[in-house]
Amino acid sequence: MQTIKTDFVLDAKGLACPMPIVRTKKTMKTLEPGQVLEVQATDKGSKADLRAWAESTGNQYLGTLEEGDVLRHYVRKSSGSDQEAPAFADTVDNETVEAKRTESDALVLDVRETAEYAFAHVPGAVNIPLGELESRISELDTNKTIYVVCRTGSRSDLACQKLSANGFNVKNVLPGMSSWTFETASTVN
Repeated sequence: MQTIKTDFVLDAKGLACPMPIVRTKKTMKTLEPGQVLEVQATDKGSKADLRAWAESTGNQYLGTLEEGDVLRHYVRKSSGSDQEAPAFADTVDNETVEAKRTESDALVLDVRETAEYAFAHVPGAVNIPLGELESRISELDTNKTIYVVCRTGSRSDLACQKLSANGFNVKNVLPGMSSWTFETASTVN
């Protein structure tokens, strides 16, 4: 079974609707923006319920893994800054990234959290979460054009600023994975 890095695990096994949502809502209030919650539930209806709840509250439903009778749901708490206007000027659209991603001088860098990346990412993208970028910057090739993607362009904007200041040729991908309509890859079954 795929291991996905989360910040907190909520045990809602054995609880019937609406209790998994009630507990999730309460737990999300204790999380910091951007953190990922794993909700373990046995109520089969919790999959649709959690997706709808996350979308209605502005949080991000990442996906669900089934392990026997247990559903492992992943929800990312909205950072509130997900909709801020990007400041990094050198941007490209999703269509450009799709066209360039397989070129030898291009690299797609996904700066979302590992759980977000696990469920759906641009094929061939390298995942370095924004919070790890500074310590892992040496893993990147300065000879490549780096297309930096996140969910909406906010985290990738910050990553572009940091990478550009360190001599990298970077492009912020807008609007990012929230509107990606091309093929995706997944590291979960």
